[in-house]
Amino acid sequence: MARVVVFGSSAPRPGEPAYEQAYRLGQRLAQAGHTVITGGYIGTMEAVSRGASEAGGHVIGVTCDQIEQWRPVGPNPWVHEEWRTATLLERLERMLTHGEAFLALPGSVGTLTEIWLTWNHLLIRAIPQRPLILIGPELREAFQAVFRALQPYFASPATRELLTWANGPEEAVRILAEKLPQADA
Repeated sequence: MARVVVFGSSAPRPGEPAYEQAYRLGQRLAQAGHTVITGGYIGTMEAVSRGASEAGGHVIGVTCDQIEQWRPVGPNPWVHEEWRTATLLERLERMLTHGEAFLALPGSVGTLTEIWLTWNHLLIRAIPQRPLILIGPELREAFQAVFRALQPYFASPATRELLTWANGPEEAVRILAEKLPQADA
């Protein structure tokens, strides 16, 4: 199956709805046979990694010296394979070049950076066309607000078509299954 990169917040903790949603996403991805790639740390990254690992999937964590200098944290215990980078840009590049699909859960500045960078790379064809699925009403509302605010200068219909919306983990994995055969076309 595919190597699926999942972006999301470092803030959610076990027992919180956002953590549980990310955990379910990791489970569903592993059950569908996908390898999961995350940022390897806490919050959403931990929840997705844990869900995938506990469902028998393989988990790759892309970690970074710069992040660990800023926040002293190591890879979460559910990472099976660590890909270590020196800088944040190298970390993002590694995710972009090794992902065969990209899923994003709500997050903060880092998550938005990952989404925008992935979207831009898809737009200019710096990476092959791959699914980019944004999960949850928060991301849909945020991006629609940007589209409205910057129209007509920004986000043509063709550009918007590079984004796909899902309401939750189950829908995201279903959409992913529909889009993956087309991703390599």
